[in-house]
Amino acid sequence: MELKGIHHVSAITANAKDNYQFYTNILGMRLVKKSVNQDDPSMYHLFYADEIGRPGTDLTFFEITNAGHTYSGNNSISYTSLRVASDEALIYWEKRFDEYDVVHDGIGEKFGRKVLPFQDHEGQRLVLVSDENNKGVEAGVPWEKSPVPTQYGITGLGPVRLTVPELAPTERILTEVLGFRYAGSYLNPAGENDMQVFEMAEGGTGAEVHIEVRPELQKERPGRGSVHHVAFRVADYQELEKWRERITKERLPNSGLVDRYYFQSLYFREPNGILFELATDGPGFDTDENIEQLGETIALPPFLENKRNKIEANLNPLETGKHDK
Repeated sequence: MELKGIHHVSAITANAKDNYQFYTNILGMRLVKKSVNQDDPSMYHLFYADEIGRPGTDLTFFEITNAGHTYSGNNSISYTSLRVASDEALIYWEKRFDEYDVVHDGIGEKFGRKVLPFQDHEGQRLVLVSDENNKGVEAGVPWEKSPVPTQYGITGLGPVRLTVPELAPTERILTEVLGFRYAGSYLNPAGENDMQVFEMAEGGTGAEVHIEVRPELQKERPGRGSVHHVAFRVADYQELEKWRERITKERLPNSGLVDRYYFQSLYFREPNGILFELATDGPGFDTDENIEQLGETIALPPFLENKRNKIEANLNPLETGKHDK
């Protein structure tokens, strides 16, 4: 039993149309699935990824139209990284962000890698991270029809950062339960706090969790621009069942096995209250759509198909499949 890396990150948006415009037309990611929240079909669930939605490349959003402002703080996933192939790509992105008036901090360095922190239009905290010298979990492949040149395109998810009031409880779950390894530390941009780095599987940018300990902060109040959960990759359903047994044995309340149609899942919260998901690599997003048409129409899992007319009537129309250069 070994987790294979980061599977996906799910966040919150208040406006699916604006979200789609930013992540496809500005960031150049591909919308590989336009669906709904399976637990609340009244809201969109949008999946942005590489060319075919490989595991480890998905950044997803739930549209909660009345979501308020996020008040950042503790007990949170406080940023999500997106991988690019090279340091040169970051130079391209810095110019692109200036062109599109995207808020960013300029190119810097974290854990020996060049990075470019930025925010989307709702304050979602993101970081582009260079794979120039990366060794570890393989990256995805940018979509050739993206408005961003493929050599500079986003290739998948990089490290996520957790902000917690106390390290030990989260560290124990990562290392003793989930099989992470301690990989080192670095100072945050203010030079004040050590950021602790843990890795899984082959390691590298696609398989790291960074932890910031901030006991002085209030608990985060999530809203638009906040992260809902992070998911880690599991090989298949049989292995996920073994993980369910381990999580249950640890007396961690969990969801049990959940069929998400495109993958199988298990959800639980670690002691600092952050929601983790374990998700299988398959069967994948081409289960119900041709790869060429991914994300162009509303896709529903079989158990919601008989409610399609009602579900679509309650959603604001969202035209997808067109991209601006």
